[in-house]
Amino acid sequence: MILHELIDFEILRVIWWALLGVLLIGFAVTDGFDLGIGAMLPFVARTDVERRVAINTIGPIWEGNQVWFILGGGAIFAAWPPLYAVSFSGFYFAMFLILAALILRPVGFKYRSKRADKRWRTTWDWALFVGGFVPALVFGVAVGNVLQGVPFRLTEDLMTVYEGGFFGLLNPFALLAGLVSLSMLIMHGGAWLSLKTTGPVQDRARAYGSKAALATIALFALAGLWLAFGIEGYRFTHAIDTSGPSNPLLNGVARQGSWMGAYAERPWIAIAPALGFAGAAMAHVLMRKGYEVGTLLASKLSIFGIISTVGLTMFPFILPSSIDPTSSLTVWDSSSSHLTLFVMLVSAVIFMPLILAYTSWVYKILWGKVTEEDITAHGDTLY
Repeated sequence: MILHELIDFEILRVIWWALLGVLLIGFAVTDGFDLGIGAMLPFVARTDVERRVAINTIGPIWEGNQVWFILGGGAIFAAWPPLYAVSFSGFYFAMFLILAALILRPVGFKYRSKRADKRWRTTWDWALFVGGFVPALVFGVAVGNVLQGVPFRLTEDLMTVYEGGFFGLLNPFALLAGLVSLSMLIMHGGAWLSLKTTGPVQDRARAYGSKAALATIALFALAGLWLAFGIEGYRFTHAIDTSGPSNPLLNGVARQGSWMGAYAERPWIAIAPALGFAGAAMAHVLMRKGYEVGTLLASKLSIFGIISTVGLTMFPFILPSSIDPTSSLTVWDSSSSHLTLFVMLVSAVIFMPLILAYTSWVYKILWGKVTEEDITAHGDTLY
């Protein structure tokens, strides 16, 4: 027996679908609070020292947090090539907007405190705001479009033809999904600042974060109702071979019913949205009561539940087509080969624990609060 055949192709596909979700959740619960802090920086911190306090809670760790973003992109490229081809070409301008905003973050961190000029620092503060606000919003907009279906089709030789445009992505439901993402990450940023700061910054972070938690609950509920009653789902028209070749055109798909049919077929997945709501509710209550670690854990629980809700509701679809449902990409027909997925899994088993161990060590070393006294004492040696 060839070694990679020890694990069925079907099981490997499900494993890599789950690992992709893990990477996306890992990015959201780590770099997510970086984005959330950036999005509320001009409001949660009002003086130069306060803003330096907020920035220095994430300055030493934001680069490591982005590892999850890079790993997610790499996993899509290697494990789901058609998904990479369609999403990174069809969403080209959206991706460019995200990357341009993300580029502002390292530049802002490095240059903000190089000059004592107020106008200089205020300009970079707003650059950091854009670097947090725009990705947090656009990531959610992308998810909203995926749930509705993306305007692409596959030719007979599996070449991708994308027939949409950037402004078509900014439709009402997608913008609602973007607001869910934005409020969720602001909640997470508030939870992080309440843990890592003291005084006025901590007080404002709790105020903004608790309000964002309530907004997350309301917007997530509204998005769920819209998805249930206003957006058609996708279904296979006949039985498929879950270990068959990666060719979406071989499997019949049609738009019919609602995505919520998944909850009738697999009732246990209702735990995901329940965790999303419960985590946000607990984050609101705990933030108001002044709990710090518990608030951050509750915020992470909400992020886990909300992102899991999308994946579990859509399974096995990962990128449906709105103009040609037969071209829709699913777990069963858009993966890399059996051997490729196996080799990648072996690599993941080796390197993922190392990444987690290193990340845990970094957070342990940098544990503790950032205070105004720290900023004053260390001067320009900090951000």
